[in-house]
Amino acid sequence: MLTAESVSRLFSNFDNLRVLIVGDVMIDSYLFGTVDRISPEAPVPVVAVKERSERLGGAANVAVNIKALGSEAVICTVVGNDDKARIFENLLKNHLLPVNGLVRSDNRITTTKFRVIGNNVQMLRVDEEDTAELNQTETQQLLDRFEYLLQTEHFDAVVLQDYNKGVLTAEVIRKVIERATKHKIPVTVDPKKKNFLAYQGATLFKPNLKELREGLGKTFSAGNFNELFREVAALQTEMQVKNIMVTLSEKGVIIRQHGKSKNNEIYIPAHLRNISDVSGAGDTVISVATLCLALDMDPANIAAIANLAGGLVCEEVGVVPIDKNKLLNEVLRLLVR
Repeated sequence: MLTAESVSRLFSNFDNLRVLIVGDVMIDSYLFGTVDRISPEAPVPVVAVKERSERLGGAANVAVNIKALGSEAVICTVVGNDDKARIFENLLKNHLLPVNGLVRSDNRITTTKFRVIGNNVQMLRVDEEDTAELNQTETQQLLDRFEYLLQTEHFDAVVLQDYNKGVLTAEVIRKVIERATKHKIPVTVDPKKKNFLAYQGATLFKPNLKELREGLGKTFSAGNFNELFREVAALQTEMQVKNIMVTLSEKGVIIRQHGKSKNNEIYIPAHLRNISDVSGAGDTVISVATLCLALDMDPANIAAIANLAGGLVCEEVGVVPIDKNKLLNEVLRLLVR
């Protein structure tokens, strides 16, 4: 049971954690403007640009969220050797995030997502990316950098953040989990379809409902919790994962913990929100869940706090990090009895 004292202590202890994030990174580039007419050239709205913004996206947004919560974050990934990579590196520095985990490749481009926002509504997205899997040289460079970071720095958790852009190959996933486990570091996962079943031995596995359906190749209802928990239990046995948490959008989240004496199955309903944009919500959920897990929170509280965090960022337009004080106040208001 959460108390005001335990919650305050939890949020204070976030400041003592260091997290290593491995996965696909990108730049989220925005054009914000207003729309008051239709183009004479084609039946499309004309956006009069008022503001431009470039933000860290993908696995880098996990780092931004973890930093916003008071913890230290290090990104380990492969980017291109291009102008966008230099922009990405400068964005990391602007957020006071280290760049020593970056591997440059002449064979790749740095993923960039361009979003056009008119009258606070996303009207268009253009993706510039390379989704080919890392080649063997890039794989070895990434794994060597990961091992170097583990050997030379202290980390309380490792996050694997997959956006299907080619960094998290089956080999990278397997070896990262093996090496983190060897160093007794918990591993949390935000998966995608392609290598869904490759995360054997992770500590916490967090798909959303769509990813769970696609990963298992099955269709089931978000509201049928008996069926959901049955599928999650089978997946847990197959993957040897201690905790599986599935986000269910407006229905909330479920989490199942495989324990030595019993299995805990918990459903946390969502809180009513004014949803503006769901972009980046999964990054926020895995960030909060990772920090709570690193501090040995029980599954129910991990799910409840992460669920609140995901809902809060959905009230903002665009990919934005969680506000630590706002989340703290929400936890105190809604979860403390």
